[in-house]
Amino acid sequence: MESGAGEALFRPVRAGNAFEETVERLLQAIRLGVVGAGERLPAERELAERLGVSRVTLREAIRALADAGYVESRRGRYGGTFVNETLPEPLEEESLRLTVAELEDTLSLRHVLETGAAELAASRPLGEAGREHLTATLAEASAADLADYRRRDSRLHLAIAEVTGSGSLTSAVADVRMRVNRLLDRIPLLEPNLEHSNVQHDAIVRAILAGEAATARQAMAEHLEGTESLLRAFLA
Repeated sequence: MESGAGEALFRPVRAGNAFEETVERLLQAIRLGVVGAGERLPAERELAERLGVSRVTLREAIRALADAGYVESRRGRYGGTFVNETLPEPLEEESLRLTVAELEDTLSLRHVLETGAAELAASRPLGEAGREHLTATLAEASAADLADYRRRDSRLHLAIAEVTGSGSLTSAVADVRMRVNRLLDRIPLLEPNLEHSNVQHDAIVRAILAGEAATARQAMAEHLEGTESLLRAFLA
């Protein structure tokens, strides 16, 4: 492993989306050949310290990459986490090819629309119906199982746009969400990410209900950044 590249990639992640960014950093190291096929990742204790995450978070990230076919964990004296000799093949179908520019375009548009929607929702008097709509869709997303999670998650994000009272904004958020979902369908569902998303959803809705516009915008931005990290890791 090249020490310079390793130091650049295995640097502390931001606290807000520790799991997602840890997955992103590890995938970057693998895909760029910083840790080559068949090679072992740094020891768990060392890697957790360098990334600035707990060992629980690191293990969850490694488990996610193992489930996706990138690494395997071996026990014993010479054990550890090793990069698989054969990595998952990128999708080759013409209809599924994606350029970095297309990915960034979708993520940038989503960021502008959804952070703005959260801020605007918190700035408006919601009324009882609006408040009930938000709390109900939040509860449904929080209770969703893996099979139904993406649909319930999409419904909550759309509900935030709906309570702004802007039909144009709601339509735009729906359109970009369809684009985002097509990207999300191409990466694995990672349970720790979903649990983290639920915590962030709660923070966003609480800020909106409290009328804290700046907090709602920041909470939504942090939430979107976690998804962006995973999409860039798997697709860019």
